[in-house]
Amino acid sequence: MRTRRVWHSRYTCGELELVKQEEQFKAAVAELRSGNAVAAARLCDQSLQQHPGDANFLCLSGKANLVLRNFGVAEKCVEDAIKLFPDFALAYETYGDLMLAQGKVLKARTSYETAMRLDPAHAAIHDKIDRARELEKTGATAAARPTASTQSHIQAEMQKAHELESKGDVQAAEMIYREILTRDANHVEAARLLAAIAVKHKRYRDAEVFLKKAIEVAPDYTPAWVDLANLQREADKFDDAVISARQVLKLAPDNAESHMVYASAIGMAGEHEEAIKAYQDALAIAPDRAGAICGMAHHQKTIGLQDEAIASYRRAIAVKPKHAEAYWSLANLKTFRFEDEEVEAMQALLVNPALADDARAQLHNALGLEFESRKEFRSAFEHFENCNALCRQVESYDPVDTESTYGRIIELFDDDFFARNSGVAESSTTPILVVGLPRSGSTLIEQILASHSQVDGTHELGDLSRAVQSVRRDQSRRSRFPEALADLGRDDWQKIGVEYLRRTEIFRSGAPCFVDKNPNNFIYVGILRLALPNAKIINAMRHPLDSCLGSFKQLFASGQPFTYDMTELGEYYLQYQRLMDHWHETLPGFVLDVHYEQVVSDLDGQVRRILDFCELPFEEACLRFHETERAVKTASSEQVRRPIYSSSVNLWRNYEADLGELVHILKPLLEVLPVGDQPAELTRKHDT
Repeated sequence: MRTRRVWHSRYTCGELELVKQEEQFKAAVAELRSGNAVAAARLCDQSLQQHPGDANFLCLSGKANLVLRNFGVAEKCVEDAIKLFPDFALAYETYGDLMLAQGKVLKARTSYETAMRLDPAHAAIHDKIDRARELEKTGATAAARPTASTQSHIQAEMQKAHELESKGDVQAAEMIYREILTRDANHVEAARLLAAIAVKHKRYRDAEVFLKKAIEVAPDYTPAWVDLANLQREADKFDDAVISARQVLKLAPDNAESHMVYASAIGMAGEHEEAIKAYQDALAIAPDRAGAICGMAHHQKTIGLQDEAIASYRRAIAVKPKHAEAYWSLANLKTFRFEDEEVEAMQALLVNPALADDARAQLHNALGLEFESRKEFRSAFEHFENCNALCRQVESYDPVDTESTYGRIIELFDDDFFARNSGVAESSTTPILVVGLPRSGSTLIEQILASHSQVDGTHELGDLSRAVQSVRRDQSRRSRFPEALADLGRDDWQKIGVEYLRRTEIFRSGAPCFVDKNPNNFIYVGILRLALPNAKIINAMRHPLDSCLGSFKQLFASGQPFTYDMTELGEYYLQYQRLMDHWHETLPGFVLDVHYEQVVSDLDGQVRRILDFCELPFEEACLRFHETERAVKTASSEQVRRPIYSSSVNLWRNYEADLGELVHILKPLLEVLPVGDQPAELTRKHDT
């Protein structure tokens, strides 16, 4: 809905009254854009009681009731607007939307064409005319129109579903929304809310179907476009997300939220400078939007604008002193140090019992990192523990399932399996996958490789697992992993490789090699050997205690649920090592272990070793990796922009008194290390 400078009303009013009218209109528009069509319709009704001849409110009421599927009410509102103002293009456009929603395609096109004659500059009308013509060609028929009694019943059911969802009974609400759609297949709001539930359960394909149906029925329904852009971003459909986000901008260019949606989509597609500009556009509309300021700072950090990022994070805190994410983001730079006043402010926020758990976790993590930098390790560990205890409550992780799954991977991918399935042709592009556990030096290895002229640096990609899933889905295989792979043929393995390269193309610039630094890909080493035999796998390793401690200290956005409990973390490390030992045994020479400590102590030698393994010529730029200008999204982004340093080697010794349980679990791995690398608890036993 576009706000117009010329107010279409058959009544004249004073300047103050007009200002009030415009404010009421903006409020109703805001409700509709946020997805609350009921509130928008109610505000319109209230304003129309005072100004019954107001075409702007009549059209907006028509749009709100269209979303609610109250076709009779919507039609009367829009027809009244047209009668009062026969030259009002928006009224004809809204009438066209209403007709299209009911399947009356010819009437819709005719109305759109009238709107275009009255307002030729409005490009969106051209798109709607094309859509109507397309539906005419396909022979679209009129949609079933619910009766008044049915509409009333549906509205009551919608209200009941809202109440159930607010009480946490999502399953019951979902059943009601689905029942509504069986009676009224074009109910926009039911489809949108059902999509939201699907997103919560990561059923992205279902959610996309529901939302595309909603925007087909109501092409101007901004909340559905917002939800579609966001879910496409979550599903890594970056091109589609950008297209949807641009539609949001077209529909609501004066809304700061629209620019933020676009910034999120374009940023995930790797266009960080454009994302920064989009956030700036949002802030030009709403200067005090802390979320936009913080989002902009994330992208400034990613492309190396550290000073600008710090200033933005602090600006977000100034605007919203309780903005825990900004505090945590500053600490997560790893090279930043807080002022005493900022530490005191965070501690004061933690005292507030009303503080949300996610904000509390962020503040604990930020304080842990700060106290570590001040060498107050006991206080630091307490904050890390408090952070992780909160995070573990909302994570779903089953260590028994992990052990079972890795055991079944080892059982399937044996020598005979590789012999039967080998033979896929090598690709012209060589992926270099850096795997391992988080916080084990993988970003450093990635930055070294990305500094080479023949290597594209990307980031932590999730495309390998999706490529595997797509081939399994196409073949209607059993859903369980890894057994679903047992019957794949050579063509299937080839498809996995081709699909992976296709999906990653958006992040590459045409170099013969590229780096994919997703640590979790270590479970797919066997798949890579069969699907992309020329792939290079580098296993980033670190002292087991430093590796686990690094993960325990890091507050991950998602994907590492085992890192929030020290016992589970130690057990996970054992399973990781068990699987890597299997790959080394069955695929000798396919994986290169690179130890962080050795890179720190002998950078030149290890860089040459890495490049030799990847069959790349030596380049001096790889030794000056900290000078390479590229986007780095991980928590180590600022650390890899500095020359090599050794302060993170044997950091675990500062926390040794708190690592007893971890030492006990990792004892089989620690005992084989040189005595100088073992914790005191084990060396004392050697002495006795």
